[in-house]
Amino acid sequence: MSLKLVIGNKNYSSWSLRGWLALAQAGLEFEEIRIPLSRPESKEQILRYSPSGKVPCLIDDGLTIFDSLAICEYINEQYAAGRLWPRDPGTRARARAVAAEMHSGFAPLRTHMSMEIRARYPERGAAAQQRDDVAADIARIKEVWTECLAAGGPLLFGEFSIADAFYAPVVTRFATYGVALPGPLAAYSDRVIALPSMQRWIAAARTEAETIE
Repeated sequence: MSLKLVIGNKNYSSWSLRGWLALAQAGLEFEEIRIPLSRPESKEQILRYSPSGKVPCLIDDGLTIFDSLAICEYINEQYAAGRLWPRDPGTRARARAVAAEMHSGFAPLRTHMSMEIRARYPERGAAAQQRDDVAADIARIKEVWTECLAAGGPLLFGEFSIADAFYAPVVTRFATYGVALPGPLAAYSDRVIALPSMQRWIAAARTEAETIE
C-alpha cells in the first residue's frame, strides 16, 4: 500500500478534511501532500496530481481518485473492510443519503460561512443567520443530526461513518460563526471535535501561516 493524499490548507479546505478524516479514522498510513490554496501557483501544483485541478486527490499506486466522496467510498471498500458505513442495509442507505445531501447541497452555508478553523466570527455568523437561505440550511442540518442521533449515537449512526466525515467541516463552521445548538447536537459537535484525528487536523490548522481573504 502506497497511499498519497493531496490536500489544501487545513484551516480552509473543508473537502480536504472529509477525505483526510476518512483515511485517518480507518487507521491508515498515508503520505500527505499539502498545497496551499488561492496562490498564483496553486492550480498548476494541484494539476500535477489531480486532473480536476481540485483537492482532495487520493493516489493509490497508479490509481487517482479526485472526489471526496469517491475517496471515502474507495477507502471503505479497499482498506476499511466496509466499516466506514453502517452494517445494516437500511441504515447504510440513510447514511449515504445524508452524506450525499451534504456533498451536493448547502451552497448558502458554504458561501456565507466558509470554513476557517482558526477564527471566531460570531457577529458575521449572526448576520449570515438573518438570511433566509442560510437559516434554512442550518435548520436542515439540525434536522438531519437530530434524526440520525435518535438511534442513540454517539455519532450520527453509532460508530464513526463517512456521514460524520462529511459533516465534520460543518461542526467547525458552527464553532467559527457561533451557531447555537441544542444540547444533544452540541454534544455531538463536541464528540466530533474530540476525535483524536480531528484534534490533529485542528492543531495543524492553527499552525498554518497562510491566510485567504
